[in-house]
Amino acid sequence: MNAANRPAEDRRIPDGRIFMKERNMRQRRRGIWILTIWLLALAGGTAVQGASVDLTGVYGIATNSVEGWPAGPEISSDTGVLMEADTGMLVYSKGADELRYPASITKLMTLLVALENSSLTDLVTFTETGIRDAASASENIGMQLGEVMTMEDCLYAMIIYYADEVSAQIAEFVGGTEQNFIDMMNERAEEIGCTNTHFVNASGLPDPDQYTTARDMALIFREGIKNPVYREILNTPTYVIPPTNLNAQSRSVHTHHPLFAEESGLYYEGCFGGKSGMTREAGQTLVTGVERDGVTYIAVVLRAADMSGACMDSRALFDYGYGNFYKTDFRNGTVILPNGTDENRLAVQPLGDGRHEDYFLSNYLVGEGTLPEPTATPVPVSEPVQETEVVEEVGEGEQEPLYQEKSAGSGEEEDPQKEQSVSDRDSAPVPGTEISDLAIGLFAVLGVAILLLAVLLALLVRKKNVRGPREKNVRGRR
Repeated sequence: MNAANRPAEDRRIPDGRIFMKERNMRQRRRGIWILTIWLLALAGGTAVQGASVDLTGVYGIATNSVEGWPAGPEISSDTGVLMEADTGMLVYSKGADELRYPASITKLMTLLVALENSSLTDLVTFTETGIRDAASASENIGMQLGEVMTMEDCLYAMIIYYADEVSAQIAEFVGGTEQNFIDMMNERAEEIGCTNTHFVNASGLPDPDQYTTARDMALIFREGIKNPVYREILNTPTYVIPPTNLNAQSRSVHTHHPLFAEESGLYYEGCFGGKSGMTREAGQTLVTGVERDGVTYIAVVLRAADMSGACMDSRALFDYGYGNFYKTDFRNGTVILPNGTDENRLAVQPLGDGRHEDYFLSNYLVGEGTLPEPTATPVPVSEPVQETEVVEEVGEGEQEPLYQEKSAGSGEEEDPQKEQSVSDRDSAPVPGTEISDLAIGLFAVLGVAILLLAVLLALLVRKKNVRGPREKNVRGRR
């Protein structure tokens, strides 16, 4: 008897085989659990560990390798970029995506998030959070516990001066908690397009897990200056903080940015502000904006030896940008190109969304465009037929036009005879309808004739049928 025909009780697996099968299943499940726990631990460990900032790296000028691109200046800062603000394109790149510590240029992101989530008239009361940093060795303006300033005063103090305690208090006020505000900073950085930036405080105080790149800081600054209030704060060299509830004296703060201060020997024409920072690990950091002849450049240099070196590097980058490139419209967008470039050399690459396209010069991105919205085909609208009337002669030798438009509300009294003529005209047969009426009449007559003919034929048949039997009967009697 084969296995398929055995009774159910005879087809059971022997006890030993059942035990081995269950043990194998338990081992597989245990292995899956161990693998899952290991992967989760690895992911968690990676998130806690964060990125590693290598301060020993030496980088070349990446844009020098672009065919037909003007050679960029050598700068002493570890990394640096020059970005054209309108297109977001980098015309100069040295270690653009290499991690460095930001120091106080962190406050450029603090300013952006605060402006987007508060009002300038908000009253900020200083708590232990702010006073904590005021008591440290960081730069501050000496705020006291319980002191109140407007958000506007806080933002100017933070940007023009360093004011680390003000940065921390802004974070707590806007975010509800300091950590919540820091989360908002990181989320906003990701929205802007930053891929190598992480914040753990709002002031830029040293922390190994607070890092950024030259490209990311340029993107943050570019996003910020789209806000007119952000740009106005940057473009203010001196600000006076009025007396507060705990300080009877006004406090005046003046810019620390040499390229922005007109009295500085390093002042650069067209500079509308920026932010500097410095710690031992970060070195000197500097972000600067300049606008000339409708073109705005953003220079970012990270880990310069000192402020003088950062300023000289930034000036060299601005001279390079304004001396070697021009901005122009191209197709559906804008490009930034080396002087003398033949625009026919540009390659166009449509993006997958069907709405945008990128422009390349020698495989280097120089601009992007947005395709116009497709326009709907207009539907022709028929004009209403205007009513006309026949006008008879009005006098000897004078005759009005045979047809004239009848305007509503003309104020003229209507002529009963004209009304009658119009009604007669409306009741008159429309040309071409006589033929159709005649055809209908003919069909009707023909139908009646056919009906009568059918009746006559029926009568004749009946009469013949009646006469037939009668003749047979007569013959039979004969």
